[in-house]
Amino acid sequence: MSLVDAKSEKSGGIRVGVQKFGRFLSGMVMPNMGAFIAWGLITALFIPKGWFPNADFALLVDPMIKYLLPLLIGYTGGTMVHGQRGGVVGAIMTIGVIVGSDIPMFLGAMIAGPLGAWVIKKFDKAVDGKIKSGFEMLVNNFSAGIIGGILALLALKGIGPFVEAISKVLSAGVEALMNAGLLPLVNLIIEPGKVLFLNNAINHGILTPIATEQARELGQSVLFMLESNPGPGLGILLAYCFFGRGSAKSSAPGAVIIHFFGGIHEIYFPYILMRPILILAAMAGGVAGTLTFMLTGAGLVSAPSPGSIIAYSLLTPKGGYLGMFAGVAVAAIISFLVASILLKTGKQKDDEDLDSASNRMKDMKNQGKTGNLTVDKDNREADRAADIASSAVKTDVNKIVFSCDAGMGSSAMGASILRKKMKAAGVDVAVTNTAISEIPQDADIVITQKTLTDRAKSVAPNAEHISIDNFLKSPEYEALVERLKSDS
Repeated sequence: MSLVDAKSEKSGGIRVGVQKFGRFLSGMVMPNMGAFIAWGLITALFIPKGWFPNADFALLVDPMIKYLLPLLIGYTGGTMVHGQRGGVVGAIMTIGVIVGSDIPMFLGAMIAGPLGAWVIKKFDKAVDGKIKSGFEMLVNNFSAGIIGGILALLALKGIGPFVEAISKVLSAGVEALMNAGLLPLVNLIIEPGKVLFLNNAINHGILTPIATEQARELGQSVLFMLESNPGPGLGILLAYCFFGRGSAKSSAPGAVIIHFFGGIHEIYFPYILMRPILILAAMAGGVAGTLTFMLTGAGLVSAPSPGSIIAYSLLTPKGGYLGMFAGVAVAAIISFLVASILLKTGKQKDDEDLDSASNRMKDMKNQGKTGNLTVDKDNREADRAADIASSAVKTDVNKIVFSCDAGMGSSAMGASILRKKMKAAGVDVAVTNTAISEIPQDADIVITQKTLTDRAKSVAPNAEHISIDNFLKSPEYEALVERLKSDS
């Protein structure tokens, strides 16, 4: 192996490791994002500086951020490691972290939840097959209670103070960047990280916990807007609308709607991968947008998920709309101008580049799930054929489910596209999207990306499973619509 190949493999391994770490963190936060938004809305509406100040309703703010949100994260992290039993022990350990600190313990919950579940998982493995018949429930209940109680005590005296110290250091660092006017430079890291799917480690691991603490003290935080700003992606897509060519130009208007109003930022990643130099446009837009947010005093009351202009509007505090819209608009304008220059002065390739860029994007994303992928086109087609052949074909179809890790981004796009195709063809079948872990048992057909099909089969073994390469553009959609149309 050459030195260049060795360096490439090493850097790829680091990226894959960060992807996996970020995916694990987001797996604890994303399922509970509704609770974060509920807290944010209550804060925006009822605190003394809110839209409708109410002292009684405002009493919900502090308990929710100190207890509810960390416990949900700890429980979710525990279930990811060892099911419901792991979630219970993880939540018990998390309460020790919460009580041992004066700040919201999101980082502590991300440690305590999975760690508590890991400990009880090791115990269960050690006693597996050694418990006398009839004593299983007794051992299970008391072991969880005793181990959970001990872990809560250790978390109270150990993890809590440690994480609190780390949180204070991180908060001080962010505050120093803000005071020095250097916070916009963080976007020089965030924007490339988004395209390489490294954003979750930064967003959910560092920014959201610190931003939530700021929002509790100040009523808002600009940190919620660093990664989620839809402006940079909007500018790049608009540049393709005016100066792109072929399929990239024709598909860009639809991508604008999905990205800006739907908040699914993945939609613009292939457009950058098709012309990697466009990352400069995203970086310029991100820096300009964050600088505008800081100059205008903009901020959000909670983490917007997804990062759409609708979520931004709902989570903007009273009196903050001018700064919010200004930051998004400036980011979009700067990104558009830079991307337009790069598209006009550079050589654009043929129509097939968007599909190949989409495939590269999926491969990079999948590396964080399954390791390095070196599958060529022929193998991809063979794998797809094998997946379809190994899944029983349903004749009476009432529900089709698109599924991905979180059940929101790519699966939501695929479900929307297929739903429109079926409506146009007059096929009356329910099409929904969900996380793999929550696939309903009454699903007749489950559609996933091929690297996730095995996991989907284990959750819904009785369903027909269809594997696809690209949620946005797949020949399987037309084939499925025609099949269901003929069956109806």
